[in-house]
Amino acid sequence: MEEKTNPVYSRNIIDFVAVANEFCKYAERASEVNGNDLLKILQRILPLLYIKASLLPDLEPFFEDRNEKFVTESDWNKIHDTLKNKFGKADDFLEIYDDKLTEPDIPVACSLAEYMADIYQDVKDFLLLYQTGTNEVMNDAVWECRLNFENIWGQKLVNSMKAIHRFIYSDEGVGLEENEEKRNNEKRNTSEWFISKQQREFRDNEQSLSE
Repeated sequence: MEEKTNPVYSRNIIDFVAVANEFCKYAERASEVNGNDLLKILQRILPLLYIKASLLPDLEPFFEDRNEKFVTESDWNKIHDTLKNKFGKADDFLEIYDDKLTEPDIPVACSLAEYMADIYQDVKDFLLLYQTGTNEVMNDAVWECRLNFENIWGQKLVNSMKAIHRFIYSDEGVGLEENEEKRNNEKRNTSEWFISKQQREFRDNEQSLSE
């Protein structure tokens, strides 16, 4: 009976857990997805993540100490570097709003990969705490996640959606997969190889002699 009435098992939290799991899954498996496809996946997941986070209940924490953290600096760097490579030229964008700005009208350079890695860090820590099954720990995980959403990563998520929309519906394309494919095609083009030039010259000489 306690589980049914405890707010940590409410529908809004369960829904957020489901979307958060999807976001973290794609962040962790980004190396397996084409950069353009990854942007389109995020285009669909991020709005859901925002909506579900905004519906998290306003709980009071049980513990005075900070929640345990699981995502290490190495984990963050791995997610960031993989996403940066996948996003390619779509990674950098200008944004007017930034919490570090003293003059809010001046655009600042932002990184989509950095924002996604920051969101991943908070959301993944929440998921791992929530999965402990201890009501008090789960409660404080929800409390901190909502707090961080309101003050930190919610704005980063909104800014990221603007950048993703712009790149998806522009002619700029994304990243390294396309560039890498172009380079590979250029490598496979043997028309300018030395041996090919010799063969072409030989054929031209034969043709001129026959004439």
